[in-house]
Amino acid sequence: MAIERIAVLTSGGDSPGMNAAIRAVVRTGLARGLKVFGVRHGYQGLVNGEFIPMDSFMVSDMLQRGGTGLFTARSKEFMTEEGFRRALMMLESFKIDGLVVIGGDGSMRGALDLAKHGVAVAGLPGTIDNDLAYTDYTIGFDTAVNTAVNAIGNLRDTSSAHGMVTIVELMGRHCGDIALFAGIASGGDIIVMPETEYSLEDICREVVEGRNAGKLHCLILVAEGAPFSCQDIKEAVQERTGMESRITVLGHVQRGGSPTAFDRILASRLGAHGVDALIEGKKAVAVGIRNNEIFDMDMAKALEMKRPERTELIRLGEILK
Repeated sequence: MAIERIAVLTSGGDSPGMNAAIRAVVRTGLARGLKVFGVRHGYQGLVNGEFIPMDSFMVSDMLQRGGTGLFTARSKEFMTEEGFRRALMMLESFKIDGLVVIGGDGSMRGALDLAKHGVAVAGLPGTIDNDLAYTDYTIGFDTAVNTAVNAIGNLRDTSSAHGMVTIVELMGRHCGDIALFAGIASGGDIIVMPETEYSLEDICREVVEGRNAGKLHCLILVAEGAPFSCQDIKEAVQERTGMESRITVLGHVQRGGSPTAFDRILASRLGAHGVDALIEGKKAVAVGIRNNEIFDMDMAKALEMKRPERTELIRLGEILK
């Protein structure tokens, strides 16, 4: 059966570039002769039937904006049997033939559950964490890294002026890519993330070695999912080295802001491909980028993939510190 009506939603944590993806889905769908709907507030909006017809004008002036014009939410109701059933009924009521979901791992799994009940879905990787293994990059990651690099550059100035240890917490509960990429790009001295095996003793030793080598200050970047907290590091450094230490938590600053050109183009390419995949009759696909080529693959297999080790980049960070 030919696709005639599609819907798009954003779910989970927002990420810069989601609006560019929405825009691409809407305009590609319209160009292909489809009726396109936006679903507000993610899966909760799906449960509540928050469908709005979309036209080209409605996605004007959103390419450069962070956040998501369709809003987002984390829906506990969708995960209940009753809520899920209502979501399916809403899709049927609005005669939706295909659904584009923009979000992270949890959003993809929600889309896969819908696909198991006969809904044609295409998932776009929208998360700053870059923690979906099947794709090289996720929408928003590049912007988050650039935001972190700019902030770290400002912190470096005052850290150097005072000759102190600056500890910066970055997002990344299960994946340290933001800390790793931002650390290399900003010249971080120590990068602590879930994938590394630093101990507090190792960190303190490297702080002292840097001071002995003539470094004016020390910049420690910590992913939020690291084995120990920034406070643990601060207390250990001050107790064992006597050096003044300060903590800065970047938090949700990393999620906001205008997306970089890379994220705008990536989101646009992924969004257009997702629509075309649905038109081609594909039922449950994850759309991603690999070696700068946009592709789609079975969503269940995509979610089973393990993240590649960052051995080369971790080694490079060690060499360049």
